[in-house]
Amino acid sequence: MMEIRPPRTDQVPDSLRVRRYRQAPEQGPRLLFFSGGSALAGVSRKLQRYSHNTVHLVTPFDSGGSSAMLRHAFGMPALGDLRSRLMALADETAPDHSQVCRLFAHRLPMEATPEDLRATLEALARGHHVLVSDLTPALRRPLCRQLDVFREAMPATFELRGACIGNLILAGGYLAGRRQLAPMARQAAELVQARGTVRAVVDHDYHLAATLADGRRVLGQHRITGKEVPPLDTPIARLDLSASGDAHVPVTATLPEESRRLITSADLICYPPGSFYSSVLANLLPAGIGRAIRDNPCPKVFIPNPGHDPEQVGKDLPGLVATLLETLRRDTGEDCPATALLDVILIDSRHGDYAGHLDADFLAELGVTLIDTPLVAARGASHFDDDRLVAALMSLA
Repeated sequence: MMEIRPPRTDQVPDSLRVRRYRQAPEQGPRLLFFSGGSALAGVSRKLQRYSHNTVHLVTPFDSGGSSAMLRHAFGMPALGDLRSRLMALADETAPDHSQVCRLFAHRLPMEATPEDLRATLEALARGHHVLVSDLTPALRRPLCRQLDVFREAMPATFELRGACIGNLILAGGYLAGRRQLAPMARQAAELVQARGTVRAVVDHDYHLAATLADGRRVLGQHRITGKEVPPLDTPIARLDLSASGDAHVPVTATLPEESRRLITSADLICYPPGSFYSSVLANLLPAGIGRAIRDNPCPKVFIPNPGHDPEQVGKDLPGLVATLLETLRRDTGEDCPATALLDVILIDSRHGDYAGHLDADFLAELGVTLIDTPLVAARGASHFDDDRLVAALMSLA
């Protein structure tokens, strides 16, 4: 019978434990996050000061912005979340750090002509542009090479206006690396000296499919988040994957062996804040995820959003916890105890704005511990204080 290691809930934050990790981050714990998007970017930048061993499994299902153009042109998974997390974990002490961050974040101007945009891309690929000319040769050469691979493969009709240079660099690495995400992510991590491991949860060109409570189906992540189109007005009943973004073609993705090993070897598993469906639950859809989590006896922590999330329409705190467990049990089976999938719920009821509350009977039935501690930047704020959140997580590892 698997032995479950109880999380440390007696003192959060544990200042002694946190200080010890700060003194030797290269020996820090393996905290694993299921996340995507920008909600965890600030936390990730802070994390590298306490551990160089964190693991970030991110979603490749984004269907909006410049990711959509790349996906349409090359039939590839989305790269934006990989890029964002790699840059958040990039070694801040490296000599080229600020220049690399500027390069990866730079977007080509919306008002430029197609001819000017292609000339800019060629200058970047040749190493003549100011964004790359000052980089050390060890960085400039491979980055320019990947941009050149993309430039050569780019369809004549590709829309460069607003394109993110970091996404184009990663796309070039993906195309040069036999269209595989994991080798590209490893190479990019080495180039920016990322202090942590970043992987797409699966390597497939799939899309999110949300079935609403009224029976309607919404295809595509960008139609779910409430950022590029008006927010949903009906609760999401179920999230699945589709092989197409134009018509629902049900498909099952299988968790890669490398991702399974990362999950089963983690010292703490975190379901972090962020877009609840498109960032967190989307990572839990591949077959094998729930069983890998179940088979790791480490603490598992859920951190609900402390403010408004357009995707959570119609959901209160108990509903979010139930949905999280229901999604995981699609892989483990309904008889899997909650304590094998979730140990701790971390909130800040004083400063956060949560829908509903978690009463003692609900928590006791699940066997889950609620920790209510200062986490939010200020009363009424919708975002966490990154230092406080990192300290709480380090205390539980």
